[in-house]
Amino acid sequence: MREQTENKEFYFREGCFITELYNTTHDPACSVAQARVLPGTTTRWHSLDGIIERYLLLQGQGEVEIGNGAPATMKSGDTVMIPAGTRQRIRNTGKEDLVFLAVCTPRFTEDRYKDLEQ
Repeated sequence: MREQTENKEFYFREGCFITELYNTTHDPACSVAQARVLPGTTTRWHSLDGIIERYLLLQGQGEVEIGNGAPATMKSGDTVMIPAGTRQRIRNTGKEDLVFLAVCTPRFTEDRYKDLEQ
């Protein structure tokens, strides 16, 4: 059974634009979204409770911060894995939009998103 995912881009309070590519209750094991971060923008510190997230960079360049680690430079083609419950944010250091896939296991649900800057 296939549940249709709305593929319209929307602004998410984290500080980036999201297009849900695959997120269905019929497959709770995984979700895939495309994220777009504008030049000069840093997303908010946040964590995902019980969800492992992977970034697969498609376009642009940036710096990702995970936990208490130093910022890591990322460019198109790079990937990173963020353990469940670990604080994270990403900054677009380039002149074009930073675009990446966010692959979550289990699937992302908004109630698992924790804003750490409130």
